[in-house]
Amino acid sequence: METPWDIRFSSLTLGYGTRVVLRDISGELPGGAISMILGESGCGKSTLLRHMIGLAKPMAGSLYIGGEDFFAKKGRDFRRLRRRMGVLFQDGALLGSLTIAENVALPLSEHLSLPSASIRREVLRVLSMVELADAADFYPNELSGGMRKRAGLARAIIANPSLLFCDEPTSGLDPVTAARMDALLLSLHGQFPQMTIVVVSHDLASLSRIADYTLVLRDGACVFSGTRDELFASKDPYLSAFLQRETEAEAADFSLPMDPSVSAALSRWLAQ
Repeated sequence: METPWDIRFSSLTLGYGTRVVLRDISGELPGGAISMILGESGCGKSTLLRHMIGLAKPMAGSLYIGGEDFFAKKGRDFRRLRRRMGVLFQDGALLGSLTIAENVALPLSEHLSLPSASIRREVLRVLSMVELADAADFYPNELSGGMRKRAGLARAIIANPSLLFCDEPTSGLDPVTAARMDALLLSLHGQFPQMTIVVVSHDLASLSRIADYTLVLRDGACVFSGTRDELFASKDPYLSAFLQRETEAEAADFSLPMDPSVSAALSRWLAQ
């Protein structure tokens, strides 16, 4: 069995152009575990994800995947690492003009020379894993948000990746559907224990249900790296407030008066 791939950051600085988003990040996401990257909106979670899947290059530092320096790889070697990754995008990122089966088949149909019947059988097998086999020939706009996310998960795992990245897999879902997605990820982890799963989220219920390991980002830095139990046991004031969904921000001031001319115009319009 293949040794699970870990992900290690070494003095990693990330950003866009000259704007730094994350500075001097170091840490490790263990191989074969479900790791969750947490933090407030705008803290750099998505930026870190973009770099882990190779969509952007770091400003400084190194990113090691399975012991290999990811961004030191060139050409074919870089692509070889990337094709071992599966990505569940936040909105599923399904192509509206293709059926669910055709969307899920893309990693195989685009890169492998296989009969369409063979690809179809594999697609139905993976769709059955996410309880969507009956929806194979539906189009994305005919499915609920939760079903589209499960279809996106099927596409992410159809090529049997060593690394699975999930961007906000429960965002926009009701609590029951979100719990169902968490259960799918746990079932997937149980069936493929060598697969390293990284979840970017702010869902504290998911944290409690699925995370083995956690990384917390704040203000461009990593403020915690450790197991889920260590996170919940932390006495750090910020981490405690984050886990309790408390805030240090002052209440917004809604007492500022509306411009009189705008107020008068609105009154006339509403009275018509």
